[in-house]
Amino acid sequence: MRSLGSDEAKRARLVNDLKEEGIIRSRKVKDAMLAVNRELFMDIPLKTCAYLDRPLPIGSGQTISAPHMVAIMAEELLCKEGNRVLEIGSGSGYHAAVVSHLVGPEGHVYSIERVHELAMCAERNIDEAGIGNITIIEGDGSLGYPEKAPYDRIYYTCAAPEIPDRVMDQLADGGILLGVVGPSGGVQRLIRYTKEGERVKEERLTRCVFVPLIGELGY
Repeated sequence: MRSLGSDEAKRARLVNDLKEEGIIRSRKVKDAMLAVNRELFMDIPLKTCAYLDRPLPIGSGQTISAPHMVAIMAEELLCKEGNRVLEIGSGSGYHAAVVSHLVGPEGHVYSIERVHELAMCAERNIDEAGIGNITIIEGDGSLGYPEKAPYDRIYYTCAAPEIPDRVMDQLADGGILLGVVGPSGGVQRLIRYTKEGERVKEERLTRCVFVPLIGELGY
């Protein structure tokens, strides 16, 4: 018999709380959040904190996003089965793992990370979680990853000074880019961009605070 204090029970309570708060709105996102063991993507000393709704350090000055922010972004991405997705900033791999469930086995998440140690860690975590539709790439995420473009969805897990044309050009027509734009170390804005032919529709969403994007087109 499983203890009520097990990680699975804690995860279920957290997801239920996020649903009651109106952060999780769809069955698809709820199932994805339930499917991913957040503790697998954290260092041993912090595993007991895995289901607290807060960002936590993962090394190299980076953090794993709070579950509520991952859920918000998962909802706003409006992923579909089979989507090709680019994630800018792998971190420990947790966010990509959630999105991988949204796009299903026919979809794929390409995740780019500039810090060698984190890229290696994310790859190990994804392997340990048994997820087969994520590819971790070590490189400068501020430039995107044109090798596998166009993408149906692109999202940032770090704050950029702006979304450069070079990255927007990697988005497919009809695709969605979820960016975090604002000052390094200050309050930023989650913005959803939808490409409609030559036009890009912009929707300003919630305020947030993310670590800065470092790279040629970042901070």
